[in-house]
Amino acid sequence: MIRLGVNIDHVATLRNARAESYPSPLDAATLAQLGGADNITCHLREDRRHIRDRDVDLLREVIGIPLNFEMAATEEMVAVALRLKPHAVTLVPERRAELTTEGGLDVSREKSRLRGMIKSLKDQGSAVSLFVEPEKKAIDTSRELGADAIEFHTGDFCQKMAACRRSAEQFHLAQGLVDAAVAAHNVGLQVHVGHGLNYTNAHWLQMVPYCEEANIGHAIVARAVMVGMVEAVREMKVLINDSRFNPRVRNA
Repeated sequence: MIRLGVNIDHVATLRNARAESYPSPLDAATLAQLGGADNITCHLREDRRHIRDRDVDLLREVIGIPLNFEMAATEEMVAVALRLKPHAVTLVPERRAELTTEGGLDVSREKSRLRGMIKSLKDQGSAVSLFVEPEKKAIDTSRELGADAIEFHTGDFCQKMAACRRSAEQFHLAQGLVDAAVAAHNVGLQVHVGHGLNYTNAHWLQMVPYCEEANIGHAIVARAVMVGMVEAVREMKVLINDSRFNPRVRNA
């Protein structure tokens, strides 16, 4: 079964748009848990554009499922993570001007800095994942740095999948993720995926061997506007795990 991590960042985006106290990311996380979420993901950005420090403290204190703390690879964020001691930490690239995370970490260029951060985070009990492109070099470097897991950036995959017009093209595109997942598993890394996944493409994850976790936020929050958070989470869990939606079954 693929675990579903529900990213509640954009609940905070909606709250902050009017400088209100609602909707509450904590309430959203609680409802996501009721819908079957396996963990809650939140990204505390350096500019605090959506999730704020208080949100993270409340999530860590109250929710009854693991917290996956997404953060930039900076000393400030490492200090926050060492104080929080979340179940998991995912190191992601971050630029102030971007609307959302635009790609994976350049782990080869940042080896020396990342190695020390990863050790500190693991020493205090957090599992560490690196958000990278589904490429062999990034996989091997992540293993060398001591990461427990990698989260493949699926943004490009999702954009290209939307442009496909034939199932043969879609299966060929999915093969890239399949190959990357096998390579990661073979070097002892857990396989996670995230970014751009929604209700039209998430079922393709059923084809990816060794995929343990999908972290999905914007699509679930958007769907929750229409059907509620509990139902939106339930629907996504079905898509990524119910064999009736497996592309190989549907195209047989």
